[in-house]
Amino acid sequence: MYIDLNCDMGEGMPNDAEIMPYISSANIACGYHAGDNGTMEQTITLALKHQVAIGAHPGFRDKENFGRTEQRLSDAEVYDLIATQLYTLDKVCLSLDATIRHVKPHGALYNMAARDQHLSTIIAQAIRDTNPALCLFGLSNSWLIKAAAAMGLKTASEVFADRTYQEDGSLTPRSQPNALIDNEADALQQVLQMVTKQEVTTVNGKTVPIRAETICLHGDGAHAVAFAKAVHKTLEEHHLTIQHT
Repeated sequence: MYIDLNCDMGEGMPNDAEIMPYISSANIACGYHAGDNGTMEQTITLALKHQVAIGAHPGFRDKENFGRTEQRLSDAEVYDLIATQLYTLDKVCLSLDATIRHVKPHGALYNMAARDQHLSTIIAQAIRDTNPALCLFGLSNSWLIKAAAAMGLKTASEVFADRTYQEDGSLTPRSQPNALIDNEADALQQVLQMVTKQEVTTVNGKTVPIRAETICLHGDGAHAVAFAKAVHKTLEEHHLTIQHT
């Protein structure tokens, strides 16, 4: 059985080089919510060294709020937002003889698209028009996955190792105190449940179905590297092969 491990990178966090050996896909910030050409080049080089799949991580143009504040844009603005960031990363990739494999929207853009069919359709359209071979990473059971599939794009349903879930399959908002799973053992148990059983236990104790094709690990936080190692080790101990989609 195969599973992908992805992590957002090139965002100015200090752990990228230490986490890279334990993942199979890297989502690289394209300069709008974080990063610049220098960090893109550095992160792509790291990914190539560790044979990690390279992905674009486009977000709102909002470095002040790290792309975590919602914005209301026109369809044309959303389309341009995605296409421009894909072209930017692709240009850096070409200079390093590298190839983009996937796209994962960042922060508020990701969360908005998960629940908004129209926004998801515009995002998928921009990706398809730019490079129809790209795989779109989106929240499992979300509009982002459905819209991309309807466009004929390859998709990867994403789950989160250290986030709690609501009964509708959505993530518990970060504004709520129980949004994050702080206990490593609990997070590892959730990972195994999602991957091996394709289900997750919600904050209310109810078990709901979930499609797990790629697991997101967060690269920030004091224990990010240790947690990445633990997830990698746990999956291998349960005879799961870690590789990109």
